[in-house]
Amino acid sequence: MTGTREATGMVASRRVVLSGAGALGAGCLLAACGTDTKSGVGADGGDFSNNPLPAGSAGPDGGGSDSGGSDSGDSSSGGGGKTLVAAVDVPEGGGIIKGDYVITQPEKGTYKAFSKICTHQGCPVTKVDGGQITCPCHNSSFSITDGSPTGGPARKALPETKVKKDGDNIVAA
Repeated sequence: MTGTREATGMVASRRVVLSGAGALGAGCLLAACGTDTKSGVGADGGDFSNNPLPAGSAGPDGGGSDSGGSDSGDSSSGGGGKTLVAAVDVPEGGGIIKGDYVITQPEKGTYKAFSKICTHQGCPVTKVDGGQITCPCHNSSFSITDGSPTGGPARKALPETKVKKDGDNIVAA
């Protein structure tokens, strides 16, 4: 009977070890799928802030992070900031994705620029159509006028960078 007891004890030990390993693996998998609330991301995935504004963008106080130098002042008319796109390339009632920005022209002669990083989970937006900026990851959409969310899970507007027309170009203001 002693031989049977040892065999049963070994089977029970293996079961415990395998159950523990399975639980540990499941725990790791769930942790990897969780949301990091320490970096400004809410439990629902909203308020993404790990990638706030592209370098050189105007911050919340309206000031840019560039202190001058070769990147600023490269517009043809002088006096402006970094050239983002030729004005002729931005369709009226639409926009274009160029570099780190979505540059829009909601109405003739009015230009806006927003970060191309979706505020939901940080995916880059890929489409501007029908007055909407669209993120392919979770189908969030944003207004070309003010970057505010118009659909999908995103709850926060795309960060805006002030721009102006300088000669034939749209430049960071």
